[in-house]
Amino acid sequence: MTVLEALKAAEKRLQAIPEPRLDAEYLLAEALGMSRLMMLVDKSRTLTEAEAAAFERMVSRREAREPLQYILGSQSFMGFSFKTDPRALIPRNDTEALCEEALRHIRPGDAVLDLCAGTGALGIAIKKLCPGAAVTATDISEAALSLAQENAQALHADVRFLQGDLFAPVAAEQFRVIVSNPPYIPDALRGHLQEEVEKEPALALFAGEDGLDFYRRIAIEAPLHLSPGGWLCLEAGDGEAAAVAALLKNCFTDIRILPDLNGLDRVVSGRLEASIQGTPFP
Repeated sequence: MTVLEALKAAEKRLQAIPEPRLDAEYLLAEALGMSRLMMLVDKSRTLTEAEAAAFERMVSRREAREPLQYILGSQSFMGFSFKTDPRALIPRNDTEALCEEALRHIRPGDAVLDLCAGTGALGIAIKKLCPGAAVTATDISEAALSLAQENAQALHADVRFLQGDLFAPVAAEQFRVIVSNPPYIPDALRGHLQEEVEKEPALALFAGEDGLDFYRRIAIEAPLHLSPGGWLCLEAGDGEAAAVAALLKNCFTDIRILPDLNGLDRVVSGRLEASIQGTPFP
């Protein structure tokens, strides 16, 4: 079987997914141990038995709607490659807008907190792009933190990881910037999402009746953990940015809503009013 024949056969099997040919190309390149571009240069190349078997296993997993990033084992974020597996939510390109907004407010020496760290993509990328920052990342999931620590080690990023619910692991600490991509999908959508998304950790997806439960908690607790004039930067779910911004209005100023790469409102940021620093939202 040649590369071209393998791709055509896989594309036919993967018709139920959004981009069957593209996914087939990524999977075959992984099975062959080469870049997608180099593979496409020589479509007449014949696969070995081992390569064909490896490709078959990958296509079968994708046919069962396992996320492509879990099969490939990695995902790019802010120019860095992060290990991905079912222990944590897959980093999305949309979240790069959140990372970029946080970086606007971070100076060397600043303490930065990444809440709901998952793979560690946000905190690790911030540390790599602003090495002088002191970055702490928390997550309630021990499994997610183990993956984040593996990513930090692989990328040589000195990030402190703590397990616990939101701010619980940093109860007595304050930070210049707090950044978070928390769960934000309404519970009613459970079982109705894209099949691939349903295979990601539910703990990282769902957030109460309206999807705002974590934002409410963060709005209440963040003022206790921000230094004077500190910044809170949040990713918002589709259609949620205005509601998230409204939750911040009593304690934060300079509130901004920013789009992602697709032009959708995705990031909400605000600066803590100095007069209420250290005081939780009433």
